[in-house]
Amino acid sequence: MLAILLPACQVMADKPRHKGSRDVSTTSQPVQTNRLCAATSPYLRQHAHNPVDWYEWGPAALQRARTEDKPIFLSIGYSACHWCHVMAHESFEDPDVAAVMNKLFVNVKVDREERPDLDEIYMQATLILNDGQGGWPMSVWLTPELKPFFAGTYFPPTSRYGRPGFKQVCRKIGQAWKEHREEIVEQADKLTQAVRENLHAAPADTAHLTLATVDETAEKLAGAFDTVSGGLTSGSHKFPPSMAMDLMLRSTLRRPEGAGRRRQLIELTELTLDHMAAGGIYDQLGGGIHRYSTDVEWHVPHFEKMLYDQALVSRIYLDAYQLTDKPLYARIAREIFDYVLGDLQSPAGGFYSTRDADSEGGEGKYYVWTRAEVLDTLGKENGKLFCAHFDISATGNWNDPHDPDAAKSIPRALRDYECCARLYGITLEECERRLRLAKEQLLAVRARRVPPGLDDKILCEWNGFMIASLARGGSVLGERKYIDAAARAADFILENMYQDGRLRRAYRDGHLLEAAFLSDYAGLIEGLLELYEATFDQRWLETAADLNQTVIKHYWDEAGGGFFFTAADHEQLIVRSKDVRDNAVPSGNSVQLMNLLRLSILLGDARLRVLADKQMAAFAGEIERSHWSSERFLAGVDFALAQPVEVALVGDPSQPETQALLSQIHQSYLPNRVLMLHNPERPSADVKSPLLRNRPLVDGKPTAYVCRNFTCRQPVTTPRELAKQLAWRAWEGNKGTK
Repeated sequence: MLAILLPACQVMADKPRHKGSRDVSTTSQPVQTNRLCAATSPYLRQHAHNPVDWYEWGPAALQRARTEDKPIFLSIGYSACHWCHVMAHESFEDPDVAAVMNKLFVNVKVDREERPDLDEIYMQATLILNDGQGGWPMSVWLTPELKPFFAGTYFPPTSRYGRPGFKQVCRKIGQAWKEHREEIVEQADKLTQAVRENLHAAPADTAHLTLATVDETAEKLAGAFDTVSGGLTSGSHKFPPSMAMDLMLRSTLRRPEGAGRRRQLIELTELTLDHMAAGGIYDQLGGGIHRYSTDVEWHVPHFEKMLYDQALVSRIYLDAYQLTDKPLYARIAREIFDYVLGDLQSPAGGFYSTRDADSEGGEGKYYVWTRAEVLDTLGKENGKLFCAHFDISATGNWNDPHDPDAAKSIPRALRDYECCARLYGITLEECERRLRLAKEQLLAVRARRVPPGLDDKILCEWNGFMIASLARGGSVLGERKYIDAAARAADFILENMYQDGRLRRAYRDGHLLEAAFLSDYAGLIEGLLELYEATFDQRWLETAADLNQTVIKHYWDEAGGGFFFTAADHEQLIVRSKDVRDNAVPSGNSVQLMNLLRLSILLGDARLRVLADKQMAAFAGEIERSHWSSERFLAGVDFALAQPVEVALVGDPSQPETQALLSQIHQSYLPNRVLMLHNPERPSADVKSPLLRNRPLVDGKPTAYVCRNFTCRQPVTTPRELAKQLAWRAWEGNKGTK
């Protein structure tokens, strides 16, 4: 029976949306409630009025499954998931379907963003059972011992799309549980063993990571990029390849100036960033990046906005701006930051998780326009200019599945300012002014629409990434407000989500999720390190060092090296994973490798470098087998093996001369760099570090010491001299390495 059902579980990413689908939050007033009314997760609370007898994951549900000897139906999703809303509306709101579920199973709802440990484990089972295909909603059936035996993603309420209806699947699984228990248990044991093997990197004594590994991976990534529109194509979809581009740009530093391959790596990155910035995946009016594009031209996005995407994408635009000095990249980074501060930062300082894709029962309805709407708002003259620039046509540039007869358009920068200025016989300055005013007017109109749902839980990991990007962005762009916003978020996390010496992953309305994961610590440590280098406030570095010790104590694998995803005192699950693969966000091990390397230099602690070396050795075999899945980890390898530049600055940061030196540092594309400052006016505020010892002013002027492996060059006092020393090829032994 199970084998017959398996093909029906495969995800169908290109399947058309249901015309009648809608967010469960838009349903009529509910007449019943379930246990999820007490949940803190907005996603779980969306299901609080289902007739399904839902449990949160926890002792009560697991004990009931064991006591009643019932399978667990585990449904995992997240609040911005379109197909999660569809399945909820079609099946979980249906009393007849709920009755079958309640009779046969113990039903458990999980927010994947709150419990990435469960999502990671049971997604592996889903991928194994479905030939590498998975997604959300994730639908998994477990034995009372938590071992998976059957899994899929979205199921329609009745049989269609070549897959059986959900109620039919439930009944067949219930029947199989009664009649084929031994077969199910045997399959669950085998599947569980496969999951364990997939989530625990196998050691390889002969593997050894080198800079050649980094450069070869960059070459392979570049070879897979779309040379027309940029990016990496996954079927018909494109996700912003932030970590891949980071690795490609890093690799350019070891290639001779003018070399063809160096130019190609940079050009492919620019091509991708240019097309993303012009496409519908970027919110042309309000700023911010959508989750992914459903076509290869970055035109039609999946409209959800995730906090982590804002962090990762803004960061690669900053890197590209440092390398190319292209104003567009600074503008996009700044607009993403402004969007986050305006829409996703809570009054208390922490950052919310997500803006949904759906509003008023339709995906993208908030963001799209008809030509008539634009002309009515802007008037004929400015309206035509706006439509020409942003591709708002009379016939529309997008087929809205919820309203196929409407001629709607997704704004994208189809023609640049120069072209539009020539087309309408105006100056470039006038064109820019009128389009800027038009955007403000249309934003005001858009603000009166029903906005997509907001997932207002605050996640430690994602906040860490956003803090890091904002702190770095404030330094690179010379915008103090971004650094201040990052500091407010860090203060919020440390004041509200750090208790009894341990972090908590999620916060909402004063309620905390008790657990935290490697990625939470790693993400926050990264953010605090960036905040230190932006402010030189010792508390950020000292807190990062304290959190790092907690990570080592509770997550380090003493026997095999590397870090486990869950703490040693975490609840016992069917596997304690130790993974290095980067997905939508970098893995905890990837981020923590860079943290160890930076802290070892900033604190002068050689023991941390030893741990980093063990970590690289532990995952060398896994990465050699699959270079492409660990770009952020390889960025750490690049940092470790290319010998980072250490900059010690001596001077009062309030003085213009010191700021001029700092500005030169932040303008330089030098990803493998650490930065510290000694203020002679406040020596007690210094962090105790070998990098700051015996660093006097030269001729009474603010002075920069550029070092490598704690060996320094002649100190310099002018931005011009500093720029020469910061140039990567100023160091002997780095010319033409590749």
